[in-house]
Amino acid sequence: MTTTEIVLLFLLAGAVMGLIVLLRRRPDDSPALVRAEVSRLADALARQTGDEREIRGDMGRVRELVEGLRASAEARVRAEEPVWHAVRRIESVLAGRGGRGRAGENVLEEALAHLPPGMLLRDFSVSGRRVEFALVLPDGRRLPVDSKWTAVRELEELDAETDQVRRKALCRRIEDEVTRRAREVEAYLDPSLTTPFAVACVPDAAFAVCRKAHGEAFGRGVILVPYSSSLPVLLSLYVLAARYGAGDEVQACLAELEGMIGAMEQTLENKVARAVTMLNNAADEWRTHVGKARGALARGRGVSAGPEDEPDRLEPPGLTSAFDDALIPR
Repeated sequence: MTTTEIVLLFLLAGAVMGLIVLLRRRPDDSPALVRAEVSRLADALARQTGDEREIRGDMGRVRELVEGLRASAEARVRAEEPVWHAVRRIESVLAGRGGRGRAGENVLEEALAHLPPGMLLRDFSVSGRRVEFALVLPDGRRLPVDSKWTAVRELEELDAETDQVRRKALCRRIEDEVTRRAREVEAYLDPSLTTPFAVACVPDAAFAVCRKAHGEAFGRGVILVPYSSSLPVLLSLYVLAARYGAGDEVQACLAELEGMIGAMEQTLENKVARAVTMLNNAADEWRTHVGKARGALARGRGVSAGPEDEPDRLEPPGLTSAFDDALIPR
């Protein structure tokens, strides 16, 4: 039973109740009143029926319009789906990963375009590798900043996926890809030219799903930053590196000096002391040989001595002292 029929039943019941009341109050005019009331109810029912027909007709037309719109929308989606597939194929063929990388560089360049002149350096070369951007610190060092537009296909699949197990697997793949690209940024670090850390800018969606990748990248001296927050984070890192970077250099110099002093002590103990010992041993051996030579000389003098009046006939005066001076080191 529809709502209109229910309303009509209530109206009919009310009319009947009113008719009964009128019949009880004025019995003399009851036939005329009944006919008038019945006529009025008939007119009301006729008008209600006409209105109901019009409403039903309007509802049918509205339903037809809605069905037509739905059918046209589905047809448009079916017609546009091959076009979108073709566009994606053309993008993968023409742009490729390099084109996506250039898109990320453009996003990062737009974010860094407001830095003061001379603070931003483009195409900075470190150990034969080129990094897109670098911030020049007051002490001359560079802060490498690289754009990594990564895991695009996985992010598109994650956006359309509803299954939680599948979403977790996609998140792990995205995080692994971000970690792999962070290892590439590690190659831009050079203690003599750059800061101890570098920055890798990644898409915001990839940054949002990373958990372990932050710690692994930081252990390699790389800080992950989303594109949307690249400028304030880079400025903060710039201030920290400029203010506290000199302290790290002093500590490094002190550590280097400590290592050099240790090497000098080791050389002194091992080589110089050993050389002194060898010299002392050589001097002792020299003295032994000199003593033996003196004994042999004395024996030779005793054997070759003649009469008492010719003691120096075979040995000129001063020969012994000259021989001793030649043997004994000064």
